Amino acid sequence: LDDTIQQNELDAQVDRINNDPRVHGIIVQLPVPDHLSTKHIVHSILPEKDVDGFHAENIGHLSKRATEPFFHSCTPLGCIELLKRYSIDVAGKSAVVVGRSDIVGSPMAMMLNNLDATVTLCHSRSTDIEKRVRDADIVVVAIGVPEFVKADWIKPGAVVIDVGMNARDDATKKAGYRWVGDVEAEAVSRAAFITPVPGGVGPMTVAMLLSNVVTGAKRQFAAATRIAVVPNPLHLREPVPSDIAIAGEQKPKPIAQLASELNLAAAEFEPYGKHAAKVTLGVLERLQGAGNGRYVVVTGISPTPLGEGKSTVTVGLSQALYAHLRKPAFACIRQPSQGPTFGIKGGAAGGGYAQVTPMTTMNLHLTGDIHAITAANNLVAAAVDARRFHEATQTDAQLFSRLCPQKAGSRSLAKPLLRRMQRVGIAATSADSLTDADISRLVRLDIDPERITWRRVLDTNDRFLREITVGEAATERGMARKTGFDISVASEIMAVLALTTSLADMRERLGRMVVAFSRSGVPITCDDIGVTGALTVLMKDALSPTLMQTLEGSPVFVHAGPFANIAHGNSSIVADRIALKL
Repeated sequence: LDDTIQQNELDAQVDRINNDPRVHGIIVQLPVPDHLSTKHIVHSILPEKDVDGFHAENIGHLSKRATEPFFHSCTPLGCIELLKRYSIDVAGKSAVVVGRSDIVGSPMAMMLNNLDATVTLCHSRSTDIEKRVRDADIVVVAIGVPEFVKADWIKPGAVVIDVGMNARDDATKKAGYRWVGDVEAEAVSRAAFITPVPGGVGPMTVAMLLSNVVTGAKRQFAAATRIAVVPNPLHLREPVPSDIAIAGEQKPKPIAQLASELNLAAAEFEPYGKHAAKVTLGVLERLQGAGNGRYVVVTGISPTPLGEGKSTVTVGLSQALYAHLRKPAFACIRQPSQGPTFGIKGGAAGGGYAQVTPMTTMNLHLTGDIHAITAANNLVAAAVDARRFHEATQTDAQLFSRLCPQKAGSRSLAKPLLRRMQRVGIAATSADSLTDADISRLVRLDIDPERITWRRVLDTNDRFLREITVGEAATERGMARKTGFDISVASEIMAVLALTTSLADMRERLGRMVVAFSRSGVPITCDDIGVTGALTVLMKDALSPTLMQTLEGSPVFVHAGPFANIAHGNSSIVADRIALKL
């Protein structure tokens, strides 16, 4: 990062990598520029990614024998590793640590204490440091003063770890200086073990940093492959109350808790209130190397008199596996349409003690996916009628000027126009090389008003809109035609949402939707109308499935809702794919 970065910009960067599951460790290169807060930066890093071991939570856990930090500070950890590698028993020994920095001295003293050494921590204000060092079996010096500890202070046979690295002027050296530690080099004649300067503690610090990163990666991988099964107990009543009464009595888990149980990173889900969240398709990228779970299909069945249809069986099966057999289980079901919800059929959250909760949230607006489909569908309908109007009232040249406006003296063909040129067989490669005949073929769709297949939609059962007449205003100049409204979930856009596998795939599918035919019988697509990009923008958030839960706390994806009498009648492929990975 540039050293002129401001604190708020840096906070945003730290938040991004904190929540990036591909990042296993974050280090802070000290010192930071004066206008930034070291304390704020260090404490903004998640403790589980603080491979420096500087976070207050990691340091704090060192002082408690009953808990372990996510990471130990690298330099003290390197010192402890040296003691272990050379089989130096620490328990019961007298250890003196000279220097009390947050990075080395203080955590070193705590780590030695946790290994059952009797530890004395000395610093610049301590009195009689020489006497304390003379009595020590283990001496760790990190005070930052060249040769502060004299050779004759070292007890014969003691272990000396010299953390210091100080440049001292030396004309005999090519660089003009030499490195010395915080302990006189002559102490080598008295100590049983002593770390060299340079080449002792420094390389161990780097090695422990890399070790911490590997530890973090292993820990994250283990967490990502382990799902916590945490059922939400039911309290059954006799006689069984109504569905809505049962739903009201059961308190769902907070959606953030459910996401945590599924090992979703904070950046991988976006809460919509307390009990629903959108899950991003980035989960598939993170888990692309993971295996899939087992896939159970509940197919179309006729409901029993008690209402046990597809949704109830799917939810009940998921609850049985999760809450009673303690198996990780995910239900994937369709989002209900408000039409049937307010009609005779009712909602689609299941029934009895096999429901998705909160029931009212699921059965009504949820996260707005159906509203997005309504907006996208009606944009297409408006664009089709607007195109008919403009073609009827403008010349080829006027249409071309609007579809391919001149900017800075030249015209640039937009991608939808280039794709249309390819479809209709226009060989020209630039706007200037188009003939009058080419321009006419390019800009005129010649929509047959009797063969417009695209209707408007509304997510309400309103029978009086099934057949209507549009274009009655005087300003439409005789463009009236008969059309009508369908229910929103009957839109082809809903079918596309259920079948798509990515944002790019959805854009391609939306662009290929046939909305009408020309008078000569040529199919006209959304790409011909020029609305594909706008549709994709309207639908981009709807592409992410919505995470909810059953009454017993098992996870559920609610996504898409094409009707089975006109389409494929199942929830989305992306929801199934993410659930199989999770």
